[in-house]
Amino acid sequence: MKLSNRIEGLTGGGSDGWDIYRKSRAMVADGLDVVELTIGEHDRRTEPEILEAMHASALGGHTGYAALPGTDSLRDTVAARVAARTGVPTTRDNVVIVPGGQAGLFAAHVAACDPGDTALFIDPYYATYPGTIRGTGAIAKPVRADADRGFQPAEADLAKAAPGARSLLINSPNNPTGVVYTRDTFDGIARVAEAHELWLISDEVYDTQIWSGTHLSPRQLPGMENRTLVIGSLSKSHAMTGSRLGWIVGPEDAIDHLINLTTHTTYGVPGFVQDAGDFALKQGQGLEDRIAAPFRRRHADAMRRLLAGGVDVVPSTASMYLMADIRPTGLTGEAFAHRLLDTHQIAVMPGESFGTAAAGHVRIALTVADARLHTALDTLIAFTGQLTEHAA
Repeated sequence: MKLSNRIEGLTGGGSDGWDIYRKSRAMVADGLDVVELTIGEHDRRTEPEILEAMHASALGGHTGYAALPGTDSLRDTVAARVAARTGVPTTRDNVVIVPGGQAGLFAAHVAACDPGDTALFIDPYYATYPGTIRGTGAIAKPVRADADRGFQPAEADLAKAAPGARSLLINSPNNPTGVVYTRDTFDGIARVAEAHELWLISDEVYDTQIWSGTHLSPRQLPGMENRTLVIGSLSKSHAMTGSRLGWIVGPEDAIDHLINLTTHTTYGVPGFVQDAGDFALKQGQGLEDRIAAPFRRRHADAMRRLLAGGVDVVPSTASMYLMADIRPTGLTGEAFAHRLLDTHQIAVMPGESFGTAAAGHVRIALTVADARLHTALDTLIAFTGQLTEHAA
């Protein structure tokens, strides 16, 4: 039987970008000791007190169908957090709870785009973005943000791509680059969104992993509150990746429709998971800083180590990743990553997994213990040096 064109075309006819990750996972399953620096998975588990709150909620009976928009308490807590961080008045009516940021991205594009509409996104991008957009029936159209501009999207490039589009997806702090968009970049994005009547979908799941400066949400900008859908999640901020708990913040009428969508798709998030998330958020900045601390330390240390070893790194001020420029080796990011994995059992993500603008780079996730990370980085530095000498 023929499947739908939508699902058969989800990856655009090529790789979905996860080949190295799957290969490294297969090697681990075969008993090999692979240093996996691929996905953004914390090397610490969810905090015991959060799990205790989840356990108590489940034992207390919150195991039936949950409130579909999210519990009032969690929506209130998310709203209060967003209002405090952005200065934009926000209530539970601006919030819908979804099963993780990925579900939020899909739902936001369903809300913004009809099948056949063009949905813009910035290249480099998180590997699921194009498939998420195609899954809604929209046409995924990348807009390059090049390395020589610090991976900041240019207003002129956005304006050129915008005619006829319905939405623009951005991600700051950015995965994979760790770049935080400047105020000038955001102002340009806002001007394009207003001029071309675009919905702006802002993926802000790394908002607690900014090592220099402060987070800016485009919802704060003049005129943007009513055209912006913000995606948030507890995955990175509270090491709750497996709990699948996130939210969308937006205008009340859009949230009303998104609540209808959750009724017909996910039918809510388990109540005991929501209660654990509510508890986690109410622990405040101290817990978030504790979760972020290892990545702050490793980011600074890994950048120093790589630069001292002669490996250029994309200047970044955020996230649990670094992007290394391996173009001097003469290899693509994909060829480099496969060779590094085959010869040294170190897995990094090729830049090509994240679009054309990141080609010739590899993304290094800083997600293993410090000593193990240092050894892997030293090996990567030596490996890069050998390949560069051979290519010269």
